[in-house]
Amino acid sequence: MRIHVVDHPLVAHKLTTLRDERTDSPTFRRLADELVTLLAYEATRDVRTEQADIVTPVTATTGVRLARPRPIVVPILRAGLGMLEGMVRLLPTAEVGFLGLIRDEETLQPSTYANRLPDDLSGRQVYVLDPMLATGGTLIVSIKELIKRGADDVTAICLLAAPEGIEAMEAELAGTPVTVVTASVDERLNENGYIVPGLGDAGDRMYGVAD
Repeated sequence: MRIHVVDHPLVAHKLTTLRDERTDSPTFRRLADELVTLLAYEATRDVRTEQADIVTPVTATTGVRLARPRPIVVPILRAGLGMLEGMVRLLPTAEVGFLGLIRDEETLQPSTYANRLPDDLSGRQVYVLDPMLATGGTLIVSIKELIKRGADDVTAICLLAAPEGIEAMEAELAGTPVTVVTASVDERLNENGYIVPGLGDAGDRMYGVAD
């Protein structure tokens, strides 16, 4: 598994504001959207392309277009939805699938409640969106589902990652070509499974707490 931490002043600046507990939900959503676009730029460096012959107003020339089959973007509901627009802004021709997972707050184990994915992902580059790589459970379950459908090129884009989550993914997904692109690998997880220093619950901070 490859870990790519994006080292850029704008990434660090936006992440600092996201971490701040005083940042309200509208600002958090906007900054998360902007940060995802920056991460997506790095995550798509190896996106597959094919030659395209075109005619400019001056002459004929050759360029590149995204190759088929088109890449697919898979946000993990619900917090991953807040990352979707920033991703498809950079990849507007990508298809979009959805996985809904919820974490048991006692066992910290995820379970699936929604699945809208193509049956066959063979030959597709898949970009998974999940703000927090904490215990790794959600991403492990999600990526195993993608592999079961034939995916062999998966990139996870996360705002933050914890060492424990990275270690769990490396153990559970050994031999699988997975790349994780993130703005930061933080210190650790606390006793409640939250990343430290982290930014809290990304879903709640994006959308508020639904009572």
